Amino acid sequence: MNYFAHSENSVGRREPLRHHLEAVSQHAASLATSFGAADEARVIGLLHDLGKYGDLFVKRLQGREHGIDHWSAGAWEALVRYRLNGVAAALAIQGHHIGLQKAGCDNDLHDINPEKAAPNRRASHPNHAELLERLTIDGVALPPLTDSLFDYKRRYDQFAAAMLDVRMLFSTLVDADFLETEAHFTAVRRDPPPSLNPGVALEMLLRHIQHLAQNANANPDVQNMRADLLDACRRAGRREQGLFTLTAPTGTGKTLSMLAFALEHALKHELRRVVMVIPYLSIIEQTTRVLRDVFRDMPDPNRYILEHHSMTGIRNDGLRGSVITDEDNSNEALREARHLAENWDAPLVVTTSVQFLESLFANRPAACRKLHNLSQSVVLFDEVQTLPVHLAVPTLATLSHLAAHYGATVVFSTATQPAFSHLDEAVKAYAPSGWKPTEIVPPELGLYVRAKRTQVEWRHENDRLSWHEVAQEILTHKQALCIVNMRAHATELFTTLSNLVTGTGAPALYHLSTLMCPAHRSKVLEEVRERLKNGYRCVLIATQCIEAGVDVDFPVVYRAFGPLDAIAQAAGRCNRNGNLPVGRVIVFVPQTEDGKRLYPDASYRQAASVAKSLGPHPDIHDPGVFTRYYRNLFSTVGVADQDGAYEESLINAIKRLDFVDTAERYRLIPDDSVNILVPFDTTRYRELADKVRQTGLTAAWIREARPHTIAFFRPSRNTPLVQFLEPLRIRGEKTDDWYIDTRIDDGYDPSTGFLIPREWQFMV
Repeated sequence: MNYFAHSENSVGRREPLRHHLEAVSQHAASLATSFGAADEARVIGLLHDLGKYGDLFVKRLQGREHGIDHWSAGAWEALVRYRLNGVAAALAIQGHHIGLQKAGCDNDLHDINPEKAAPNRRASHPNHAELLERLTIDGVALPPLTDSLFDYKRRYDQFAAAMLDVRMLFSTLVDADFLETEAHFTAVRRDPPPSLNPGVALEMLLRHIQHLAQNANANPDVQNMRADLLDACRRAGRREQGLFTLTAPTGTGKTLSMLAFALEHALKHELRRVVMVIPYLSIIEQTTRVLRDVFRDMPDPNRYILEHHSMTGIRNDGLRGSVITDEDNSNEALREARHLAENWDAPLVVTTSVQFLESLFANRPAACRKLHNLSQSVVLFDEVQTLPVHLAVPTLATLSHLAAHYGATVVFSTATQPAFSHLDEAVKAYAPSGWKPTEIVPPELGLYVRAKRTQVEWRHENDRLSWHEVAQEILTHKQALCIVNMRAHATELFTTLSNLVTGTGAPALYHLSTLMCPAHRSKVLEEVRERLKNGYRCVLIATQCIEAGVDVDFPVVYRAFGPLDAIAQAAGRCNRNGNLPVGRVIVFVPQTEDGKRLYPDASYRQAASVAKSLGPHPDIHDPGVFTRYYRNLFSTVGVADQDGAYEESLINAIKRLDFVDTAERYRLIPDDSVNILVPFDTTRYRELADKVRQTGLTAAWIREARPHTIAFFRPSRNTPLVQFLEPLRIRGEKTDDWYIDTRIDDGYDPSTGFLIPREWQFMV
């Protein structure tokens, strides 16, 4: 009997299954060579489709059967043949269609037995020995396996490390299988990506930084600090690989200096790529624009930089926001971007914390496919203070193991460095390498002393200010920024100010929050910067969306009391360029109506409480204060998120090596938001709405509509707002996370953005 099944979709064009197994085996081995797992990857490539030799699978190709399990046979053979050395291989093979499952106990592994397949999936052949015989007859020889990336005996004291080992091996199989199958059906192999070429890239970056310095309006002291930080980063880049922190005040050019570190590091250690991980889409948009300008003269610049997140419209990774259609596949540029995003096969990747970290804890094939490409890379985390407290230990453990065993270097950058070092022992319970990073900036540079450009005034908590009082005080200044904790507070304060501002010479009044679409926010910031530059009167009311990575420079900043790192970030928008002797930062506690919240959620409230415990006048310019703050904050792990229920269940899932449960529970932000096209620019809104109604939701449309959409908490079915939200369709079916706001005349305020009538707000 001849067995020519190549894949589930191979009816009409087939080649011997052996060819596919050998091709995947060789390809997976080449991908795993960088972290010493070539032999193991070779085995999983040969065994992953063993079940396709079964009689029922042949009938499935003929359309006479369905629900056939072709993956368990190879997984079971890996486990039986190689025993403990075959556990990771078995999990990877089992998961290449259904996702990684669990491996915390022997009973979990018994479930790999094809005879225990789920009722809706039948084993492809009743006789396992006969499958092996057919494999042998086809000329496939299984090599010995004397070692494994995954030490099954140590699974009880290296939980996070063990799970990463399995995911990395799994990643090589999934990527090799995807690429070889694609090459078979298209008869075309993808061109290799351009090289990082770190020496040339570094020269381009340094020229760009020099140009910025020559055209900056910062005073010489600030310029000197930026130059010193750049020099420190370049020198640190020549050190050995490992874990690093980069702690420097706002306004000192951390992002580009950190990239200089990465390129120096890649040059010294012959690393393959740089991955920049940024928490906010607004900062990613800004950073990517700069990088595309810096590296525009690189060969093949469109493939040199990959921007990958939910709003690029190229996600097909099994994580949140994946949308790809046939129409998208006909768009060559979009198709190429999607190909790069599938396995991060680009020299410079810019992505979100959500995309990066949730992939690192994922179990689905598409989401894990890119992980092997993190080996021999530099991973740069910007604004790392945004890492949720309840995720700290498993995240640090996984990143530590990535650095210790996969030739990666990890950098944590922020102006307010979390005191993760005291979690070293806790991290060691999940990864033996622990958490002991090296600080890039030498203390003798004294950046925080040199960068002290503001004086903080702390208003006593008992002297709470009403929004009317805050508004009156703000109006005594020619230029002022006020940052509040919640969008509702920003709207209320802006409305109060609007009622007070009248007559000639009144300051221009602006509002900034995530209720405004990106195009609207960009317009506001452009106008604000122009007024600040020309010395015109200007007041901006904003939420925390302005605190990280937004370059504005006000002489006076008001900040509603909150977490200490948020207050420090707010201070970074005051006298940023050092052109005043000192800027004023006024921290106040707002007086809200009875029953109104001061903080957006429990974790934010917890962080504010820890800040309060530091005393009435903590020095935000003293790094030692932040060490105390974060040490106290991270000692509250387990109470910062819903009284610890979420964190405890995640830890338990990791300890069980339950890949499914871990993937479901590891969430940086709750999965409860929707995307809404809003009528900020009514002409563009109509064009986009008409187009998506005709074509349905596509990745290309998402990229086009991105500047005109907002993310908003998912309204309940009983909220009147729902009747005005038109769901978009994809392939004829309604989506549950993309909508058009049909209130074209009264749904969007030109000052404050997306409108929620007051009588509806309590229902959202």
